[in-house]
Amino acid sequence: MTQAPAKNQSYRSDFRTAEQATDSPAWLRDVRAEAMARFEELGFPTARKGNEKWKYTNVAPIARSEFGFDPKRDLNGLNADSLTVAVPWHETWHRLVFVDGVFAKDLSSRPEAANGVRVSSLAEALVSDNGAVQEHLAKHALFEDDGFAALNTAFVRDGAYVRVTSNVTLETPIHLVFVSTGRAEPTVSYPRVLLVAEAGSRATVIESYVALGDGEYFNDAVSETVLGEGAEIEHYRLQAEGESAFHVGTARVVQAEGSNYSSSAFFKGSSLGRYDLSVLLDGPGSTCRLNGLYMTSGSQHQDNNINIEHAKPHTTSRLYYKGILDGKSRAVFGGTVLVRKEAQKTDALQSDKNLVLSPDAEVDSKPALFIYADDVKCGHGATAGNIDLDTVFYMRSRGLDVDAASRLLIYGFARESIDTVREQHLKSYLESLFLESLPKYRFEF
Repeated sequence: MTQAPAKNQSYRSDFRTAEQATDSPAWLRDVRAEAMARFEELGFPTARKGNEKWKYTNVAPIARSEFGFDPKRDLNGLNADSLTVAVPWHETWHRLVFVDGVFAKDLSSRPEAANGVRVSSLAEALVSDNGAVQEHLAKHALFEDDGFAALNTAFVRDGAYVRVTSNVTLETPIHLVFVSTGRAEPTVSYPRVLLVAEAGSRATVIESYVALGDGEYFNDAVSETVLGEGAEIEHYRLQAEGESAFHVGTARVVQAEGSNYSSSAFFKGSSLGRYDLSVLLDGPGSTCRLNGLYMTSGSQHQDNNINIEHAKPHTTSRLYYKGILDGKSRAVFGGTVLVRKEAQKTDALQSDKNLVLSPDAEVDSKPALFIYADDVKCGHGATAGNIDLDTVFYMRSRGLDVDAASRLLIYGFARESIDTVREQHLKSYLESLFLESLPKYRFEF
């Protein structure tokens, strides 16, 4: 399969500049060089024919654009007051803040490492916790066949690092904040997250990508999450980018025996958004629950490619994604559950439901099951449609007018996903962000 190379040599030039300005361990420099070489071979996945993963998403606007890169950008005037109105916020949360890809130490608040939790920038961790970083960084988000992951890895010099040591429970959520300020010229950032939850540990992590301006930019984000035996991670991801933004997120999760990974992802904004999440249930008794809500309008495009691999017996997965589409927007959902031959007693269920409010909106949903074991309980389903006529009639018979009935039904559809959020401060923020901005839709008889 032929992939299109980048339009110009700006990425190679930026890479050389960044390498000269960065002092990193030799092993990381080797990883970056390998990743850059691989990106130059792969380019961006603009080929549509024979490229099933990108069949319904055209990344040509990214490939043909030039994005400026400066690893030493300033904070562009950002302070805590302007940040609190742009992202979910609570003073008690631990947080790491990155502005246009640069770690903002003064805006961050971290727990003491003596408490069994290390929350730091990746650059700091390369000095103080180099062994643990080397063990996991770029070991799960592989880049051999992924141009976006290769490009991010080529530029990995900093990012968010979280390590929860064995049997430690962190009661306070950790908030990873990636802010794009929308500069005058198109820019690119490479957010990176490495989260390691050792055996028996527990933590809640919030990962936010937000914009403060309307400028064009490209976020090429990669995260790696590793759960040890019996570990529990409650993960929330918010993608609320600017209307001119391009966001491609790659996330890889690996789970050991008896671990529990719960994820709720929310998508609103960006011209083109892509979330590629893969979860490997690599230990007996491991469980994952993945929830998602995406809302698109205008000409926005949101692609969610969610994959779960059951590699060991007695594993359980639940995948529930919902979308609300308006205007001429488009959404793509690709959900794959793979059950290996060894994964007997697997219990897996996936569902994608879409509320399409405009005749010009379109959703492509492709749930799939690949089962190689013979003692499993698996199911999948996908729906797409407008508001049901009988349901509207029922609500009107209870005294509601058409406008109120339509809005209440859309509200209920979205609220089900938001109710999966257990962190109350985050839940309140999402209610305001999503529920108060629902499309003004009137069902027509």
